Amino acid sequence: MGNSKDVVDREENGFKEPLMHAEETRSCKESLCMVLVSTAVSVCGSFEFGVCVGYSAPTQSEIRQDLGLSLSEYSVFGSIVTIGAMIGAVTSGRISDFSGRKGAMRMSAIVCIIGWLGIYFAEGAFSLDLGRILTGYGTGVFSYVVPVFIAEIAPKQLRGGLTTINQLLICGGLSLCYIIGTLVTWRTLVLVGLVPCFVILVGLYFIPESPRWLAKVGRDRESEVALQSLRGKDADISQEAADIQEYVETLRSLPETRILELFQRTYIRSVIVGVGLMAFQQFGGVNGITFYATEIFVSAGFASGNLGTILLGSIQVPITTMGAFLMDKSGRRPLLMVSASGTCLSAFTIAISFYLKDKGIYMDWVPLLALTGILGFLGSFSIGMGAIPWVIMSEAGCRMLH
Repeated sequence: MGNSKDVVDREENGFKEPLMHAEETRSCKESLCMVLVSTAVSVCGSFEFGVCVGYSAPTQSEIRQDLGLSLSEYSVFGSIVTIGAMIGAVTSGRISDFSGRKGAMRMSAIVCIIGWLGIYFAEGAFSLDLGRILTGYGTGVFSYVVPVFIAEIAPKQLRGGLTTINQLLICGGLSLCYIIGTLVTWRTLVLVGLVPCFVILVGLYFIPESPRWLAKVGRDRESEVALQSLRGKDADISQEAADIQEYVETLRSLPETRILELFQRTYIRSVIVGVGLMAFQQFGGVNGITFYATEIFVSAGFASGNLGTILLGSIQVPITTMGAFLMDKSGRRPLLMVSASGTCLSAFTIAISFYLKDKGIYMDWVPLLALTGILGFLGSFSIGMGAIPWVIMSEAGCRMLH
């Protein structure tokens, strides 16, 4: 009898174990599915960022011809996006803290839609500039809230990989805008900027709010519901929910800080390194090349800037992907030095090409040198200078907190 009972127990356990494994696998898939869907919706904001930055390069000659803009008027249109982005970035923290991560993304998408429509229906410089500054403001908010939202909803083991998608989608939007911009009119290209905004507006209704933000504003029950939705209905979220509560209580217990405290001896080195890298990143010339790449190719002697623009669009995503893999393997500093050296050498190559053109010597070499320099510059920038300063800034912030 004892033996037969053992056999029955083993059979029951044998049936239970596969069922338990199946339930765990299903719960894991449900959890991963919601996190991936939430990430996919949010990174449409990153894609929008890339489209907004890349829009002015392939459309320059067409817009100037259709609307009769001078070079200086178009230069204002190309560069004014950075003013909007700066204002958006400065106000993004308060907006996302007040209205939530989803609220900030919804507001940004609406602002970008208004901006793109202003560009689409523009008949002169004023409407173009107003639309451009609005899209810049929206993408400035996206640049803050998207990585924050991803970091707050992702499990620890997936957080690094999912936040990398943010940078990849920025490059993807830029690349797609470059490539499609050579094939369609400047008004049609506006649709590439509108699509991700509508995807965000619709997608936000199907994803949960950040559990950390909900806990931060005292909506503890909603925070647990959102966390359960992200981790799967059968997942045990008690420990993670407790960690979030501890994090919120720690934030509330911290004294209010002032900006002058950043310049104390304890923090000054981290501030100099972080802010210095960001300044060098922005003043290195990447925006000038990114905004006006097509016209630079034409000025260098190409009959059309389309080929160079398509090549630029083709290298962005692969090189950024390679940089993400190399960052943890080779270290921040070596990759940053290689990237900075590459951008410096490439900028020098571009300068040599236009020097030769100005002097009227070796004219056959001018287009090749310009193409090599521009491709090398953006390739070198994408592999290190584009992403590493943001990483070092966040790591320096973490060190300051501890």
